Amino acid sequence: MRLSRRGLLRAGLAGSAATALGGLASGCAVPTGSTGRNMVLWYWDGGLGDTVVKNARARYDSSVDLQAIKIGGYYRSKLITTMAGRAHVPDIAGLKGEDMASYLPNADQFVDLRTLGADKYESQYLPWKWQQGIADDGTMIGFPIDCGPVAHFYQYAVFRKAGLPYEPADVSKELNTWEKFFAAGERLRKRIPGTSLLTDINSVYDNVVQQGSKRYVDKDRHFIGDQAHIRDAWALAVEAKQRRIVSNLVTGTPDQLSAVEDGKLPSQLGASWAISDLKNGVPKTEGRWRIADMPVRPSNNGGSFLSVTKACREPERAFQIISWMLDSANQAQGFVDAGLFPSTPASYGLKQLREPDDFFGGQVTMDVFGPAAQKIVVAYNSPFDIALGQPIKDEIKNVGVLGKDPKQAWSDAMSKCRRIAKHLGVSY
Repeated sequence: MRLSRRGLLRAGLAGSAATALGGLASGCAVPTGSTGRNMVLWYWDGGLGDTVVKNARARYDSSVDLQAIKIGGYYRSKLITTMAGRAHVPDIAGLKGEDMASYLPNADQFVDLRTLGADKYESQYLPWKWQQGIADDGTMIGFPIDCGPVAHFYQYAVFRKAGLPYEPADVSKELNTWEKFFAAGERLRKRIPGTSLLTDINSVYDNVVQQGSKRYVDKDRHFIGDQAHIRDAWALAVEAKQRRIVSNLVTGTPDQLSAVEDGKLPSQLGASWAISDLKNGVPKTEGRWRIADMPVRPSNNGGSFLSVTKACREPERAFQIISWMLDSANQAQGFVDAGLFPSTPASYGLKQLREPDDFFGGQVTMDVFGPAAQKIVVAYNSPFDIALGQPIKDEIKNVGVLGKDPKQAWSDAMSKCRRIAKHLGVSY
């Protein structure tokens, strides 16, 4: 199974983007990213569907030469460096969802999409996703591309053999709390020795956090990673380890992939884009899988945006292109081409998204992911969340992989968070 493009969420001090973009003073003249009829779009491989990009170039060919460029490597760093250098800045820039919070404090380096008429489109998009592209001052810099609703992937025959619920509706209903989910993991291990419900405890921790409306830093720049919502996620992850429902394997390794293929790891909590990971990584498991709701409520993992930079000399035309590329029909095409789950609910009923999938036993996966996407709660994402969340994620991994004492791991995580918070100017 190849690692997903969204699975590699890079950590780093959240202030890096703010520092780099800070070199562009508000209101200063920024050299244009286009000359003549050219309009430059930057994105990354898999960030947009190829068909949609091709059709956009053809649709607007009479008025603009849209140059869509895939930027490899560390996309965010390249975009920040280019904007700070104020030369060859793209007119339209993709913004990865995991990086969005780091761009918002520098909203003045992007065109406020609301000034271009974005508000009239708001009702067509998932409310929580729309909100992620808006800065604290109300400036909208990101127009929604996709999202990553999380569901429960499981192997039908293994669950049936273990005496667990095995039809998707029954799994959703009977494993709808973490307690029921963990208890199912214990029954699985006892009835089919050598099996584990999940690969590691991080999937429990991350998804419990993502289910809620709070993260690590609030709007007032206070660290809240020591509060109940994080402590509860930590406690559930530790419980998963103690109840032995997780394996000792590392995601993406040959041993882990072999265990998935052999039915020893017959379950995972994954975002919609994990469909392609399974199909590419363990193709021999075709037909074995089904998808059900995850416990309690859905979470989100992934999803990106398009923006118009201040370098753009024709922002109205740029927004016209963006709003067309990201309408419900084109978002459905993006899902077909690149697995980009639409942020437009109107897409979910379209025929091409409702085809039975043989890999999942003929299940229409949109029946699970569509409702899940619409139930995700709005959460405030701080530009400091990545930096202050990483020590906690690292330590819960130490508990799961190395067997570190949970109390010591929590204490060490909080000590690291205090040092980072002080460095970033976040109140602890």
